[in-house]
Amino acid sequence: MVYDFLKRLFDLILSVLLLVIFAPVIILTAIAIKLDSPGPIFADTPSRVGRYGRLFRMYKFRSMVQNAHETLLENPKFKKLYEEYKRGGYKLKDDPRITRIGRITRKYSIDEVPQFINVLRGEMSIVGPRAYYPDELRDQQKEYPHTKGAVKIVLSVKPGITGVWQVTGRSEINFDKRIQLDASYASKRYILYDLWIIFRTPFAMFSGKGAM
Repeated sequence: MVYDFLKRLFDLILSVLLLVIFAPVIILTAIAIKLDSPGPIFADTPSRVGRYGRLFRMYKFRSMVQNAHETLLENPKFKKLYEEYKRGGYKLKDDPRITRIGRITRKYSIDEVPQFINVLRGEMSIVGPRAYYPDELRDQQKEYPHTKGAVKIVLSVKPGITGVWQVTGRSEINFDKRIQLDASYASKRYILYDLWIIFRTPFAMFSGKGAM
């Protein structure tokens, strides 16, 4: 389709351009992460669910301690924190696993910049739904069974670095409302709508609203 061709072309051009523009930020962030805490530069997180349910590795700057996800799931002392994590739509307001540099990169979405690599690889788009964890989709659909239809629509498109839920509340929106917003976006398929979301994204980034 014309929309798919234009969207892919737009993704490739904008990703290359933004990686060049953000090169100094990328270098400084990588250095800061290595100086701040032990571990790799990129987050070692579980696979995300992409288009048609295909799993892929999302590139993000590490903003937490090493093996943070496994620690939350497997360490008994984090059992209550894990329950809070699930109740909060797979987000934690006061997450003890976040590093000092991580609090800054997450607040202003700097940790998301490496996802342009995923866009170049064809796994993500600049604009799209949230890239969910497999267990997140499974558990949240059990809690909100009426969202199953919306999930199918969301998985018919590539997840995005930014999207309608990020520019209208981000982490402050619960799963049922977030997935409906994502499904609404996936059904529209307008380049002008993508451009509107991109225009709104810097304001969401610099305000830090809803970021965790």
